[in-house]
Amino acid sequence: MPLCFQRRKWRDPYADNAGLLANVKLNNADMLVDDFDSYNNDRQDAEDVAIINPEDTVAEQSDPLLATDHDRMRDTLLPPLPDLEVEDEGHHTWHLENWRTGLSHKEHGPIFHVGGHPWRVLLFPKGNQVDQISVYLEHGFESGPPDGWYACIQFGLVLWNPEDPSIHSTHNAQHRFNAKESDWGFTRFCENRRSFIPNDGKPRPLIEEDKANLTAYVKVLKDPTGVLWHNFEGYDSKKETGMVGLKNQGATCYLNSLLQSLYFTNAFRKATYQIPTNSEQSKTNSAWTLQRLFYALQKNKAAVSTNELTSSFGWDSRQIFEQQDVQELSRILMERLEERMKGTAADNALSRLFVGKSKTYISCINVDFESSRIEDFWDIQLNVRGNKNLHESFMDYIQVETLEGENKYDAGEPYKLQDAKKGVIFESFPPVLHLQLKRFEYDINRDAMMKVNDRHEFPDEFDASPYLSNDADRSESWLYQLHGVLVHSGDFNAGHYYAFLKPEKEGWFYKFDDDRVTKATPRETLEENYGGEYANLANGSLGQRQPYMRGYSTKRSMNAYMLVYIRKSRLDDVLLPVQEADIPEHIERRILEERQDVERRRKEREEAHLYLNVHIVSDATFQHHRGFDLSAKESSTDDLASPKPYRIKRTMTVRGFSTQLAEELQLRPEQVRFWLMVNRQNKTTRPDQPIKEVDMTVEEVTTRYSAKNAAFRLWLESCELAEDGTPTWPELNPTNTSILVFLKQFDVKAQALCGVGHVYVKKQAKVNEIVPQIQEVMKWDKNTNVLLFEEIKDNMIEQMKPRQTFHQSEIQDGDIVCFQEVVPDLDLSRIPYHDAKQYYDYLLNRTSIKFFLKTPKDEVDGFSLVLSKKMNYEQLCAEVGRHLQVEPTHLRFWTVSVQSGKAKQQIKRNANHNLSQMLLAQYSSYGYNATSTDSLLYEVLDMSLSEFETKKALKITWLTDGISKEEPLEILVPKNGTVSDLYTGLQKKLNIDDETSSKIRVYEAHNGKLYRELPADFNVASVNEFVTMYGERIPDEELNAQAKGGEPDFISCFHFDKEPTKPHGVPFKFLVKDGEEFKDTRERLSKRTGIRGKLLEKLKFAVVPRTNLYAKPRYLEDADVLTDLISDPEDQLGLDHVNKSRNFWNRGDSIFIR
Repeated sequence: MPLCFQRRKWRDPYADNAGLLANVKLNNADMLVDDFDSYNNDRQDAEDVAIINPEDTVAEQSDPLLATDHDRMRDTLLPPLPDLEVEDEGHHTWHLENWRTGLSHKEHGPIFHVGGHPWRVLLFPKGNQVDQISVYLEHGFESGPPDGWYACIQFGLVLWNPEDPSIHSTHNAQHRFNAKESDWGFTRFCENRRSFIPNDGKPRPLIEEDKANLTAYVKVLKDPTGVLWHNFEGYDSKKETGMVGLKNQGATCYLNSLLQSLYFTNAFRKATYQIPTNSEQSKTNSAWTLQRLFYALQKNKAAVSTNELTSSFGWDSRQIFEQQDVQELSRILMERLEERMKGTAADNALSRLFVGKSKTYISCINVDFESSRIEDFWDIQLNVRGNKNLHESFMDYIQVETLEGENKYDAGEPYKLQDAKKGVIFESFPPVLHLQLKRFEYDINRDAMMKVNDRHEFPDEFDASPYLSNDADRSESWLYQLHGVLVHSGDFNAGHYYAFLKPEKEGWFYKFDDDRVTKATPRETLEENYGGEYANLANGSLGQRQPYMRGYSTKRSMNAYMLVYIRKSRLDDVLLPVQEADIPEHIERRILEERQDVERRRKEREEAHLYLNVHIVSDATFQHHRGFDLSAKESSTDDLASPKPYRIKRTMTVRGFSTQLAEELQLRPEQVRFWLMVNRQNKTTRPDQPIKEVDMTVEEVTTRYSAKNAAFRLWLESCELAEDGTPTWPELNPTNTSILVFLKQFDVKAQALCGVGHVYVKKQAKVNEIVPQIQEVMKWDKNTNVLLFEEIKDNMIEQMKPRQTFHQSEIQDGDIVCFQEVVPDLDLSRIPYHDAKQYYDYLLNRTSIKFFLKTPKDEVDGFSLVLSKKMNYEQLCAEVGRHLQVEPTHLRFWTVSVQSGKAKQQIKRNANHNLSQMLLAQYSSYGYNATSTDSLLYEVLDMSLSEFETKKALKITWLTDGISKEEPLEILVPKNGTVSDLYTGLQKKLNIDDETSSKIRVYEAHNGKLYRELPADFNVASVNEFVTMYGERIPDEELNAQAKGGEPDFISCFHFDKEPTKPHGVPFKFLVKDGEEFKDTRERLSKRTGIRGKLLEKLKFAVVPRTNLYAKPRYLEDADVLTDLISDPEDQLGLDHVNKSRNFWNRGDSIFIR
């Protein structure tokens, strides 16, 4: 087989290749394949690949191979390559003389032509930086090859003695020559010193009398795919194939292969485009993101990201880096899209494309009776193991089972037990047929999931009619044509997915390998994906090293796991052209807008050094604000309470900027002025002084006045014009006594705070002199009483003293005065906050908490409330109860785990704890248990929490249909109650009558084995929380045995998987009958457990000693008598079968799409 050498930056020529060369049989032990340029240091970063045939020496034959026998030498060095057509071939001999005295360090041979391309040999007689003769083949274009030139060449080089052509040294290789990869060959062609002396039993040296011949054999091969021996450096999928790939996010190659398959099922793409998503253009809408993905695949010039799509699925990094089951993903995706398509133009489009019908039947042989059921299928799972090809897999799927003898079919009255045939047959196949090849199976010997790499052939076309029922419609041909082959390379634990797809009815298959798309040959698509043994492996060989696997294998690990066929008569309907008009207009418009936005931001980044960002606060901003300070902290163009950002040129003057804003406000420029805003030590931002130097540039102002790394904010003040048209600005100078004050109102009735505006007051005026200004602004009666507060900072709100002056109150420019109307006869019991100070405290401590049902019934069970961190448990219950319209006393809450989103710890009623303390993470011996600080789970109880706390919640699993059906229940019983109270709770929960209630049994199980049965008077306080509790109706045969009197004999039964030390499932109690053969006991066990049919046949039963954990179980035969084999009352009956609850895929959860 060929060996792959990679060309790398030169280091030690021996150290880099010693390991590789040790495994290769070479004519000269130190031979190394490379290109000259890598040693000439002009292409040291290249890492191209050459395929080298390790069979460098010619096997000894009866007739020695002569260098002059060119045909035989060519056939030996250049064997045919599968599926590759020869365009031209030829050879050329270079006669060399004066080897040691006449040749320079580097020699170029004569130019010769093969395939219309010039070639020549490049020779280093004394070696290319090694003590070896170095020989290369290179193109012969003197001034460089034409643009885009390349040639796929299989070549051999022969250095031989002209006097004795049987003495020669040969090497061969194959390479894709291009402008960058202009030469390729052998740095260690043969050892220099040994070339001049006879060796290896030869009478003459290779180079004799300084003469030798060097023959180059060149075979030019046609490149059917355009990527033969391509190193893919600078490869452009769009340019070469007209299609683009999908980027791999980590382990999403399986998703990529499925998405490409669906995309090139044009009818599916068209149906996806028809889903109305205009009103829900959200990144949580998987239909919308899939439309965008398909648009990008259709329009983009480079590989497309699937990040948006997987985010819309609700996947996080765990799903991104974990390979999932493609069949499961396909089905869930189809279900979600079907839901979106209901009631739209695409309704039922997917079922018309992908859904066929199969019939499961049981047909009596001797009477005219058949029981059948017709079901829809989206795909067909076919067995690979034991089947050589697709036809055998289909025949295996529809094989008929005969029910006879003890396994006769009960046809009911009047036919009763009858011989019958049981099987599955197809009624119809869909236009697009998805076949899932079962490449992964559970291996019972290894106790693990394993990949099946057996050879399984599938055709380019097949006729599906042999697998149809006799009643199926055959008016139209059932011939199917291969459209896609989805491949898995690797084993069960690691691997890679890619796809071969045929986008057009007539045309090539293409290989879609994540972000790379290449043309593929029929052999690559079919033969190389059948799996099975490698051909031409030497006896005793370990096989070939497999990609994504450890070690070697004689079987190919690259094989098909999913096939896509299209019905030939429906090809035009399935692969119909998708026109520009089919793309939803809003998808294209939105993507173009986003691209323009990206381009705009790029341009802004490039021009950022020319501009400054200035954030403007105005009275309008202040009036929309409902919190601390004058505005929100962050700037926004959407939030009217946030500073408005402006991007202006650094060279613009303050006058020019004020003129621009005056035009926006429809004012004259002289009516607008700016105040510098400063960050105070109390962490507030307030106006400090007006900017007087209006001819300064904005950059000069920011440099002089703005704090380092702080957003540059200005307060915009406007004024009225006097009668003479001049602005009415108050004079502000060091001797002036006017102060700029901002007014806020706390509306005690509405429990709201908002900005009102600004006024000027005198420093020496008394505080209460501002009240008339407030009454005028608010248009209140002059007798309205007002309370005044100063907002110093968010946690310091002080009531102002009316008789003090503003100077005495330390009021300065930019301070905020909050006023509150005194409302007489106000019922304070109906409002939570009585004055502005209390309301400010609420603002400081308010938080938005999300509430979710502990056991959600649907996706809309959550809601949010804005609450105070200081509220206690009772107040929390009151607020949530008011929202839910339930009794506050009937609520209980849990903190939420950050990792799982599930209940962490129940919140206890504690009058001394506030909401902030309830949400705090609790410390444990393992460190902090991270709990969410903005969410709680709740439950609405049927009784008050006080009464509930007198109860004990018992978790019990109720068993029906033997033990095959389980229903988990939680029953509340008094803490000092007995099991009889549990019976009462079960009766109420299950709605059963008194007679049935009297026949209930409750028992405990531990580690999969029956522990003890609980009597009715057993105290529930003694129930261990670490055991599993089961409840069931006592079987009739036990009740009948008890009615006959005496003490019936029972045996404890449990399930295990191979070893009794691996129990699983539900243990149970079973009645034993003296002298009963086990074949009859098995029938009773079937009724007792509800296990029937094939499941029962797979069960093995054994007597297991309880006292000796490691004793070998004694397996039972039909003729055995169970009572004779029980030697100890503690012996148990074990049911040996596979534990199906184990997770073989090592996944925590099943795949999902939100």
